[in-house]
Amino acid sequence: MANGRTRAVSRRAGGGFSRALIVTGAAILAVVALAALAAPLISGWGPEEIDANATLAGPGGAHPLGTDTNGMDIWSRLLYAARLDLGVAVAAVALAVVAGTALGLLAGYLGGWVDDVLMRIVDIFQAFPTFILALAVAALLGNGTVNLVITIAAVNAPAYARLVRAEVRSIRELPFVDASITSGASTLGVLWRHVLPNSLTPVRVIAPLNCGWAMLTLAGLSFLGLGVTVPGAEWGAMISLGSPDVVAGRWWTSVPPGLALLVCVLGFSLLGEGLQERADRRRTS
Repeated sequence: MANGRTRAVSRRAGGGFSRALIVTGAAILAVVALAALAAPLISGWGPEEIDANATLAGPGGAHPLGTDTNGMDIWSRLLYAARLDLGVAVAAVALAVVAGTALGLLAGYLGGWVDDVLMRIVDIFQAFPTFILALAVAALLGNGTVNLVITIAAVNAPAYARLVRAEVRSIRELPFVDASITSGASTLGVLWRHVLPNSLTPVRVIAPLNCGWAMLTLAGLSFLGLGVTVPGAEWGAMISLGSPDVVAGRWWTSVPPGLALLVCVLGFSLLGEGLQERADRRRTS
C-alpha cells in the first residue's frame, strides 16, 4: 500500500514538472509569435527602412534598440525577423516530418529491398555532420526562403525516417495489424488507419526540439551569407552585420538578435523536454 502511494505521489510530481515545462515553453513561443504578428503596431519603422540621420545610433528616442550600420531600426528588424525565423523553422520541420515519416513507413512496413534501398539513402545523408550538409545543400540551391525550408528539411528528414521505421517494424507485428490485414484491408488502409497513428509518438516529442535546431541552422547559414542576406530581416544576418561593432562597444547591433534567438530556442527546448518527460512517464506507468 505504501509503495503504491509513493508511486502515485511520484507520478503526480513528474506530471507537474512536465506540465510546467510545456506551459513555460509554449508561453515563451506564444509571446514571441504575438510580438512578431503585431510588429506593424508596436514599431514605427519598417524592417528595411533607413534613417540616414541616425546611423549606429544608440538605444533611445525614436529607436528603442538603436540602429545598425545602415541606419535601420533594430527593434523593427528584430520583430519582423521573428516572423521569418519562426516560419522557416516550423515549415522546415513540418516538411521534414512529412517526408521522413513517408520514407519510414514504406521502409519499415514493406521491408526487403525497399527497406535496404531507402535506408542506404538515409545512411548517405546521415554520414555527414548536419550543419556541413546544410551548408552544402544551401550552396547548391541558393538563397531564398523556399530553398532554406527545403535545405533544413532535407537534413532533418533522415532522422525522422529512421525513427518512424523503427516504430513501424514493431507495430506491424502486433495482433491488431494482423487482424486488419486478415479482414481484407489494403496496405494503404492498414498504414493510414493503424500503423501511422501509432508510430508518431516519438515524432511529436522530437519535432519541437528540432524546431529550435532549425532556427539555429537558419541563423548559422545567414551568418555565413548562405541564408537570408541584408537588408532582409533575419536574426543570424543581423548578428553577422553587427558582430564587428561589438569590439567598438556598440552591443545593440548584435546582442538583441542573439538574445531573441536564445529565447526562442529555449522555448522550443522546454516544450520538447516537457513532451519527452510526459511520454516517458506514460511509458513507465
